[in-house]
Amino acid sequence: MSIDVGAALIDEEPVFLPVGQEVNDSLGQYRSFLDQPGICVASLDHATRVIEANLEFTRQFGRSLADIRGRAFCELLHPSVRDKMGQQFTRLTDHQRARFEERVLAVRPDHTVLGGELTGLALHGEAGYVESVMVLVRPDREQRDDLLIGRKKLLSTMEARVIEGVAAGVSTVQLASMLYLSRGGVEYHVTTLLRKMKASNRPALVSKAYSMGIFRLGSWPPRVLPEFVK
Repeated sequence: MSIDVGAALIDEEPVFLPVGQEVNDSLGQYRSFLDQPGICVASLDHATRVIEANLEFTRQFGRSLADIRGRAFCELLHPSVRDKMGQQFTRLTDHQRARFEERVLAVRPDHTVLGGELTGLALHGEAGYVESVMVLVRPDREQRDDLLIGRKKLLSTMEARVIEGVAAGVSTVQLASMLYLSRGGVEYHVTTLLRKMKASNRPALVSKAYSMGIFRLGSWPPRVLPEFVK
């Protein structure tokens, strides 16, 4: 049985590898699909280590194939999304689901951040076991434009603290306690930030903030640079 990736992107159905198919050949079988412009594709083993990746993946992630091959995929991601992404991969390899879609933030070697939509697909052998995982990332189109925006004092002090908490994965209840706000107060500031940054949700807000250089590079938990605070 051949791999039908197109169907897997639409239907919640297992994707099967042919009998005897090596895991590291799973990319080459449909190279024309993988080399579509703007789509980053990587093949991962059962432990979600990178086996192979297309040229767009290495270009967007800013790393050579030699650098990423054999590394855990989650090592390439921002700390704020690693746990959630790891949970999604576990569901794939444990046969709890055949695919998932999730917002993703990846960190390049120069500390810039790549944001996008990730689709994970479980590839099954004929015996029904998960042989490998296919990852497709569609980068956000607005990222490069955001990098051209100069530094401006965009945020109030409270907004800076709220966006730091959101980027660190802190819940609304925890943020309210930390900042001495009500839950409604936190949601008000988050809504203001979404509107101000033209982001559709919290992950997109964090991605855009990193792409605009609002956060200090290499810091964890995230810290807003003082140049952006009024």
